[in-house]
Amino acid sequence: MNQHGHIGVSPFHAAGALRGFIISGRWPDTTKEWAQLLVFAVRVACVPGLLPTSTVFGAHEDVPEDPEPGTVGLVVAEGPVIGESALTPGCFAEHQPPALLVLHPPSETMPSLPECVGAASGCLLLPGVPHLGLDHRATWVEADADGTVTSLVSRMSLDPNTDPDTAVLAMLLAS
Repeated sequence: MNQHGHIGVSPFHAAGALRGFIISGRWPDTTKEWAQLLVFAVRVACVPGLLPTSTVFGAHEDVPEDPEPGTVGLVVAEGPVIGESALTPGCFAEHQPPALLVLHPPSETMPSLPECVGAASGCLLLPGVPHLGLDHRATWVEADADGTVTSLVSRMSLDPNTDPDTAVLAMLLAS
């Protein structure tokens, strides 16, 4: 894997709704690079109507049929956080993705600044294996409709239960 090569991220949609992102070049391999991917995803989630509700996305190293050269995987919409078709606890227990994200559309984001009407937000969890010394890592991002990042926080060695988004993502991973 080329450590210094680019990471390409291209959103894709179906029926007018965001369905995921195609990753090309290489996967992010640091918390900082994953945070940059989350910033891009949150900026896309700001597009009115593209993300109907808070949605969980999972990283998959599978590639689509007949992929473009350089495609390394997908970050795919797995399902909504709440509602009739909401994901259930433990749904990723058998095959744990290397990263889970939850994106919140502007309709479900309370902006941190009053002038940031139309902001979207998101959280990314990089699950660890704490009993082996591999800590959980997470990043939270808020961006407004013009793409300005109004909040960006990353943490290592976190207890997923200290934040609602990381708690939900951890619950989906737990068996």
